Amino acid sequence: MQVTRLNHTRYRVSNLERTVKFYKEVLGLQELRRHKSPRGSELVFLKAPLSQELIEICCYPASGPVQVQPDLTHLGFEVDSLEEFGRHLASLGLKYSDGPTLRPGGGGFAFIDAPEGYEIELIEMSKGKELA
Repeated sequence: MQVTRLNHTRYRVSNLERTVKFYKEVLGLQELRRHKSPRGSELVFLKAPLSQELIEICCYPASGPVQVQPDLTHLGFEVDSLEEFGRHLASLGLKYSDGPTLRPGGGGFAFIDAPEGYEIELIEMSKGKELA
């Protein structure tokens, strides 16, 4: 017996609407659905345009405020161009928190900080190669 695919990843947040707005407006994710779990969590499911896996943003105030430790976890998203994405961030009054770090053979990566302290990695793949 084995699992067949990754369905979703969950991130718990204190401010659901601020976080969902960031993922939609800054990263361009699509909101697929919202609902309340049987125990009372508010859940929003988001998806990147070319991905099958979902991101579940969860707000469960009864568990207390979210405290994200530095370098605990991050989500990595591919972008066509780190330079173009940097201009997109600037148009929103944002900037990379780290990088971009470019590879000699092309491609590279950079980070931005999402609400609540989660990191988002942006990856530009080198043409014809995977980023290691």
